[in-house]
Amino acid sequence: MGYFRDMENLIIRDAVAADLDVLLKFEQEIIKAERPFDPSIKKGRVNYYNLEAYIATNEVKVLVAQVQDQIVASGYALLKKARHYLDHEDYSYLGFMYCKPEFRGKGIIQKLIEELKIWSLGQGLTEVRLTVYQDNLSAIKAYKKSGFKSHINEMRIRLND
Repeated sequence: MGYFRDMENLIIRDAVAADLDVLLKFEQEIIKAERPFDPSIKKGRVNYYNLEAYIATNEVKVLVAQVQDQIVASGYALLKKARHYLDHEDYSYLGFMYCKPEFRGKGIIQKLIEELKIWSLGQGLTEVRLTVYQDNLSAIKAYKKSGFKSHINEMRIRLND
């Protein structure tokens, strides 16, 4: 597979308000994909993000990958305050990473991540983090290709089961 063969037709650009309908569909696809990994996600329709606000603020960089006139992938970098005991005050948190199934495995998410890293450096940030379900092996593989390493394992227990 490798990288997207027709890179001259791949555009990475800032998301705009006109993209919102597509991005809201991507969000629901992310939630659908993550439900099997997390039984604590509420039943029915939920939202993870305030995409309209994210697009409008300078503290979040929302990007889309576009092939011809079709948005095929998305991701964001969000400025976050670090815990007081860490060696950095702020960091960039990546989320909303989605790629349409027919475009997966072509390096598009890596391209988005690279652009989000560049934006993060431009904000003076040197730390980039994200979270991923430990059983989501395809996502972990994609993030490792972009240089991420596993860092911490969050554990949970449901007391009323």
